[in-house]
Amino acid sequence: MNGTTNGTTNDRTGVGSVLVVGSGPTGLLLAGDLAAAGVPVTLVEKRARTISNLSRAFVVHARTLEQLDARGLADEIEERGQVLDRLRLFGRLTVDLGDLPSRFNHLLVVPQYEVEKALARRAVEAGVSFAYETEVTGLTQGTDGVTLQVRTADGESKEMSAAYVVGTDGMRSAVREAVGLPFPGRSVIRSVVLADVRLAERPENLLTVNAVGDAFAFIAPFGDGYYRVIGWNRAHDVPDSTPLDLDEIKEIARLALGRDFGMHDARWMSRFHSDERQAPAYRVGRVLLAGDAAHVHTPAGGQGMNTGLQDAANLGWKLAAVLNGRADKALLDTYQAERHPVGRAVLRSSGGIVRMAMARRPWTLAARAVLTGLVDRVHPARDRALGQITGIGFRYPAAKGAHALVGRRVPDVALRGGTRLYEALRDGEFVLILPEEAEHKGGPVRVEHWASDRRTALLVRPDGYAAWASEPGKRGVISTDVPEEFAGYSLQ
Repeated sequence: MNGTTNGTTNDRTGVGSVLVVGSGPTGLLLAGDLAAAGVPVTLVEKRARTISNLSRAFVVHARTLEQLDARGLADEIEERGQVLDRLRLFGRLTVDLGDLPSRFNHLLVVPQYEVEKALARRAVEAGVSFAYETEVTGLTQGTDGVTLQVRTADGESKEMSAAYVVGTDGMRSAVREAVGLPFPGRSVIRSVVLADVRLAERPENLLTVNAVGDAFAFIAPFGDGYYRVIGWNRAHDVPDSTPLDLDEIKEIARLALGRDFGMHDARWMSRFHSDERQAPAYRVGRVLLAGDAAHVHTPAGGQGMNTGLQDAANLGWKLAAVLNGRADKALLDTYQAERHPVGRAVLRSSGGIVRMAMARRPWTLAARAVLTGLVDRVHPARDRALGQITGIGFRYPAAKGAHALVGRRVPDVALRGGTRLYEALRDGEFVLILPEEAEHKGGPVRVEHWASDRRTALLVRPDGYAAWASEPGKRGVISTDVPEEFAGYSLQ
């Protein structure tokens, strides 16, 4: 492994480098992207070097799988999880994920630690340096860089410097606090219980979820014989520090699901409270935030880890472009413009799911019935809901007069020669897709051609969103003169 593992500084920090604080999935993906682009990067983590097999996140959605595919990781992670192509919610709503316009027309139930293992291996192979047992205690920044004050495992204070710092260090982010950013919001529900258990009885559905009265429960398999259970009993609102045993979890399951499926052999149990919070800014000068350091929300919809990974995919290529001299630092402003609205939308949707699940008054139950019926019967409503939860429906702002595709996610289209877009994106560069007869010369883009007879010229960003597009003119001529700059990024 490159760099150090005991928390001391190393020679990969300094001008032109990045310090990523926090080695969860968001930090690992971002650090790996930067290192793959040739940027010196050190990942700073206050924990010892380990990947825990006890983690809260366990769902990977379609858009995240597409981003992992663009890094050559999706297939191996899918092999470690359970594919779920159909959901049944609240006893009446069936959602068929097979209609998703994605190669990954399903959700994947897989422990967070399996995702972390794959991302950590990639980061090491790309040349990321690691500073474990290194806790951030302060931060100062100037016009040319940022200096972190850190404390190592032996209690020694040190400094680490870089051109940029990214805080991916969770809800209690030391980086966010060091730059003085508030984290407004509130606790939504308390005493949510989590457990990984074995079951004596196998549930009828791969994913089991229901709410009755004051109780809500959710069960999903990991594929290794254990099941993740999430539960909440409104009538038992206690502090996080209250001891938790398996009998309490079984009781919640019986209340919400009618039976506890013979839960036994819990390998992990935890009680926590769920907050809805978002930082007002994801960037303060040369310091940026991503993942839970920037936004937290309820676990409903399984969007937490997914949103963080998509933050990292958006930010990585932009930081690399700035540090490699291919873009003005103003490009980093688009990170806030594009990802902050997504974080806000996830807060709304996850909170809405929780409120709908826990409806108990006659009028709220009636509203839930209407909403689930609408989603069940009206395809546009269903598609919008699925697009937001899975991430494939989000689009980024585009300049006035831009082509209709600009800012939209580009699906994994087939390319000439038997390849596909997300394989082509593995180089970490822009991909320009042209009609068969068209050519383009110049600029650091990978040129591909449609496998179909499509006539659009389409420039795809490294994160899989359309940056520019052109249609045939009146004489049928395709413009391949990609603008030198778009969204602040220079092709020269």
